[in-house]
Amino acid sequence: MDISLRKFLFWEYPRASWQYDVMVGLILAFIFFAPRELFRDQPRASSVVMLPAAGGIAQFWIEPDLVAGLDEAQRFARANELLKKRTGKHHRVTRIEPIFDSEQDIRGYLAYATE
Repeated sequence: MDISLRKFLFWEYPRASWQYDVMVGLILAFIFFAPRELFRDQPRASSVVMLPAAGGIAQFWIEPDLVAGLDEAQRFARANELLKKRTGKHHRVTRIEPIFDSEQDIRGYLAYATE
């Protein structure tokens, strides 16, 4: 094996040498410029969670701040949009129920949808 390739693979260059700086630059370039698709790392809405389906109807937990302050029609439209982002499929929300805690504060919404 060539001596320079061996040094590169085993990181044997001294710090502050130009070879060391080039290797660090290549690593940083890879980190910052590699496309997300390369790692299949796509952002997901963590505030929308799919629950086990009951009777063929999909159920989703939606955080309250995502649909807060919306009237019922807007809430359905927003829920449909959030589910499409979350699953990549078009769902039709048929019902949205608020979930309350013991102090009657809304903790989230349970959305029922069909594909």
